[in-house]
Amino acid sequence: MKAILPVAGVGSRLRPHTHTTPKALVHVAGKPILGHILDSLQPAGVDEVVLVVGYLGDQIVDYVKKTYDLKVQVVEQEERLGLGHAIYLTKDCVEVGEPVLIVLGDTIVQADLASVLDRGVTAIGVREVDNPSSFGIVQLEGQRIQKLVEKPEDPPTNLAVVGVYYIQNSSTLFSSLEQIIAQDIRTGGELQLTDGLQKMIDGGESMEVFTVEDWLDCGNPETLLATNRHLLAANGYVPFQQRRDVIVIPPVYIDSDADLENCIVGPYVSIAAGAQVSNALVRDSIINEGAYVADLLLEKSLVGHRAVVQGRFSRLNIGDSSEITTAEL
Repeated sequence: MKAILPVAGVGSRLRPHTHTTPKALVHVAGKPILGHILDSLQPAGVDEVVLVVGYLGDQIVDYVKKTYDLKVQVVEQEERLGLGHAIYLTKDCVEVGEPVLIVLGDTIVQADLASVLDRGVTAIGVREVDNPSSFGIVQLEGQRIQKLVEKPEDPPTNLAVVGVYYIQNSSTLFSSLEQIIAQDIRTGGELQLTDGLQKMIDGGESMEVFTVEDWLDCGNPETLLATNRHLLAANGYVPFQQRRDVIVIPPVYIDSDADLENCIVGPYVSIAAGAQVSNALVRDSIINEGAYVADLLLEKSLVGHRAVVQGRFSRLNIGDSSEITTAEL
């Protein structure tokens, strides 16, 4: 099975972290967002991925090639014209009529994808939401999708499209996307995948839904920390090797290459490789690779790659290679 992963987004709501790191490689619960996504795809038989990359895309390609035994094809989206445009750019990477799985590269979902693929029919992942006007919504007729609407003012249902699509016949999808591009059909100023899927439905394509059990947003600092808490609690990571001067309160993820001294860590803390934590109490936070945290209480915070945080009680969201020191004057 081949999966198309559009990962060209700039992640503006996660700045300053995404100034130097692609959104898909922002860490949560011990690994990049993209790592959690790829881990969920392999049990479904995915052995090849097509990455649609943009700014800092070389970092994404390097990560996937170094970390996973997958065949990798890369397409660059030079202009961010919408998700429909991003998917259309992959047409030459897919065999005529080949089935494909499309998974957005910034949201972690958990679903029984293997059973979805066994259906042999195009299907879209959905989940009930409280604010359907903020999402793409499906309207059903029996078991089949009758209509897809992007962020409707008056939603017909509360079934939101969550970013996982199984396309039985990719040629039909690419033909539909080609039409909306040629006719410059835009929703919200962009060429949308949902408009291409609606053209498929209007042309007689049978399209069903499947329920996504967990839909974990990583779009801003608050939701990223919430996703970190959820994944740490669900996966039961083995705590850091205990030392007399280090107290660990699970659930946490602490990389074996992290250096901890005289601190209390947890619950809900993720500490990446090369990070140093000294004389500190850290809870509900993500500390990225090579960061240095010392002499403070840190809570509900994101600390970027190689950032330095030293001082008193703080709640922070600082990017890579930053430095903050607080002290009494």
